[in-house]
Amino acid sequence: MPLYYDDDQTMLADSASQFMAEEGAIKTQLRHWRDTGCKDGFGHELWKQFGEMGFTGILVSEDDGGLGMGHVEAGIVLEEIGRNLTPSPFLTSSVLAATALGRASDDLRGRYLPGLLTGESVFAVAIDEGAKHRPERIATRAEKSGNGFKLSGKKDFVIHGASADMIIVAARTSGSDDDAEGVTLFAVPRDAAGLSQDAVKLVDSSIATHMVLDGVELDGGAVIGEVDGGREILERMLNAGRIGAAAEGVGVARGAMDMTVDYLKQRKQFGKLIGEFQALQHRAAHLYSEVEISRAAVIKAQQLLDADAPSAALMVSVAKAKVGQTAGLAVREGVQMHGGIGMTDEYDIGLYMKRDRALQEFLGDVYYHAERVAQISGY
Repeated sequence: MPLYYDDDQTMLADSASQFMAEEGAIKTQLRHWRDTGCKDGFGHELWKQFGEMGFTGILVSEDDGGLGMGHVEAGIVLEEIGRNLTPSPFLTSSVLAATALGRASDDLRGRYLPGLLTGESVFAVAIDEGAKHRPERIATRAEKSGNGFKLSGKKDFVIHGASADMIIVAARTSGSDDDAEGVTLFAVPRDAAGLSQDAVKLVDSSIATHMVLDGVELDGGAVIGEVDGGREILERMLNAGRIGAAAEGVGVARGAMDMTVDYLKQRKQFGKLIGEFQALQHRAAHLYSEVEISRAAVIKAQQLLDADAPSAALMVSVAKAKVGQTAGLAVREGVQMHGGIGMTDEYDIGLYMKRDRALQEFLGDVYYHAERVAQISGY
């Protein structure tokens, strides 16, 4: 398939670009919620506007009231989110959680998806249990208790956990911590007894939590998929989130690059625009090519995921690793070419660097995914 958008996708991109630039701009969203000390880190009214635009239901099937689109379309929205640094629960709710709920029972889908579609509900996912992304190891336990389960354990860096109406938790129902099988996904309501969360602000001003599950009692209807058979759904959800994070990273890289190029066209030094200096032109051209290569890698991975191709997981990690390198380059070049003012909070370029750092770690950094590519390739 061609690595560019078709007519319908181009229309969606135009719509998302205009909406995010007008409603999700840095001044009115990120800076506002950061500077007012918002406990959620994002605006719920904007999230409802996401619902009105239909964005929240991109990955929700038409049978459940969504748009029934794919990862390419979700990535279009995420790229614009990244480009404008728009704080929202789109990645956790409309990508990660929506992917898992697509495999849930009719009861769970009927309970949670309507709120997602309108932008009334926020969802989170609780997977990692340490400072780094290591989903291969799940130590949180879910023991049989009557007709349901009792969950005990800890989860770290649960993005939007304190704001979520429901949290999808990966827990072990059998086997040892490092076993591939024996994992089950649960839909845990925010007000479940025994669930506590300690909120922390991340470098990009988003809010995450350290979560403790102390004997959280759930009935059997909270299980997503099959007991002991959650690994396949977990991997599907993680791949959706990883390529979503990569798409947002492309947007971060584009936003930083565009801001830097604009600055090169305005700032004068020695009586000339600094954009006329050949050394800076070469660096800007190199950055542009890297961003386009990364964008192509992301689109290819999205297409493979939408086609449910066997090679999708490999390409997702290729894209996540490549975007991590490119976005890191974009924000570093941006701060450096802005000069001293690039180090100040007054200029937005530093905010792109902070968002890049958070995205780098989310669902696996460059090194994690480079190793995963090697493992999938048989090394």
